[in-house]
Amino acid sequence: MSDEFKGKSGKVKVMYVRGGDDDEQRSRNPRTGKGGGKPKAGGDKRRAPREDKHADRGPRRDASPWRTVSRAPGNEADSAPDHGGISGKSYIDPEVLRRQRAEETRVYGENACQALFEHRPDSIVRAWFIQSVTPRFKEALRWMAANRKAYHVVDDAELTKASGTEHHGGVCFLIKKRNGTTVTQWIEKDLEQDCVLALEDIGNPHNLGGIMRSCAHFGVKGLLVQDAGLLESGAAVRTAAGGAEHVQAVTGESFGEALKQFRDAGYSIVTTSSHRGTPLFQAELPAKMVLVLGQEQDGISDATFADADLRISIDGTGNVESLNVSVATGVLLGEWWRQNAMKA
Repeated sequence: MSDEFKGKSGKVKVMYVRGGDDDEQRSRNPRTGKGGGKPKAGGDKRRAPREDKHADRGPRRDASPWRTVSRAPGNEADSAPDHGGISGKSYIDPEVLRRQRAEETRVYGENACQALFEHRPDSIVRAWFIQSVTPRFKEALRWMAANRKAYHVVDDAELTKASGTEHHGGVCFLIKKRNGTTVTQWIEKDLEQDCVLALEDIGNPHNLGGIMRSCAHFGVKGLLVQDAGLLESGAAVRTAAGGAEHVQAVTGESFGEALKQFRDAGYSIVTTSSHRGTPLFQAELPAKMVLVLGQEQDGISDATFADADLRISIDGTGNVESLNVSVATGVLLGEWWRQNAMKA
């Protein structure tokens, strides 16, 4: 076997690849006929080939400096490297991916992300920043680098794509959702003074964010909801402006059953209405109560309203039908705080 190429002089140069012949032919120059040598006296003292400990590993690349070892034909996908999901080239089970996405959510907004990093940094999976906010997230960047958390400094368009909104505030975290707690676990705390907010069919994330902000301001920590994930949506957490880190979702088998469990544990069930009930500033609010709120259009259900221990309303001018539910929450919790928490 041979190959040839022309050097600078234009002469043809020949390169010969070693074959598997004996020593004499291997050492003889095929162009000049010289070399080869004679067997040395004393017979052939060539050393017996050593046993190759790596023989079972396939052909070695250094068997000959002039040979090229080619990969055997076959399905290259079988030998594709596993990048651990980093390069995006490795296979991920769709079911695993679906479950992972269900357990994660994106939160954004500077105040929300600062509060989240302060209270539960371990929940952060990945982060995106625009350059202008990075000086205010020095501690977060340093922590993520030390704990091998991926983060990216991107432009506004890329952050809009990553967060899913134009109102990202310059930062977005991909986080693991919190699971919340059950009514049974909450009752076991056996608190002497406690206000739990029960939200019946309230799902608007901006209202939820405003409610969480008011709860954090007035020291209300428990929010009874049908789905704990409602309190983890990006819009709700951003609107809460850090308040989401001071409240906890409480869930039960059903809304009605959860209220019954609270009543059996010594809580008073307090409902609200735009027109029916005792005016708020004339009512004596219990130190240990569940305050039930419903959506603006329909309010709370008739069954829940009828089953209450106390029904209250917020008086006003009457120029509008009712207050926004998040605004009403602030008014109600402010009065509960004045009557109870301030005196504690």
